[in-house]
Amino acid sequence: MPLSEHEKHQLEQIEQALRADDPRFASAVHAADPRVHYKRRVVVAAAGFVIGVGLLLAGVVINVIPVAVAGFVVMLTGSLWAVDSYRRMTGITTGRAAPARSLRPGEKRRAAKSRRSGKQKGSGLMGRLEERWRHRQQGGR
Repeated sequence: MPLSEHEKHQLEQIEQALRADDPRFASAVHAADPRVHYKRRVVVAAAGFVIGVGLLLAGVVINVIPVAVAGFVVMLTGSLWAVDSYRRMTGITTGRAAPARSLRPGEKRRAAKSRRSGKQKGSGLMGRLEERWRHRQQGGR
């Protein structure tokens, strides 16, 4: 769960006070920051990706398919690991629904209807085709 702006501000004040009181302890705590760990993982994963590219190219050049496949697997694993580590390092989360605020029954229906209609309307080809279809259904040409 992300911190609110007030909580972030309080945390920054606590960190500043800690640095002022005991700089040696603050630097030791800062070194244990999880972002440093994830940054290191991103670098290692990038190196694995480069090694995978090398294996893939070597397998293709020497015409040994298992080496090329192993290189592709190493590339894929390295890239997925790098993306996961980068998301954790920056705090980006995907696929999680935001906590819903409590709505009254009438508000729930309106919110669901507005979400559906927002998905249907678009400025692209599908939106224009749907608009033409609705116009024909209503009797207009």
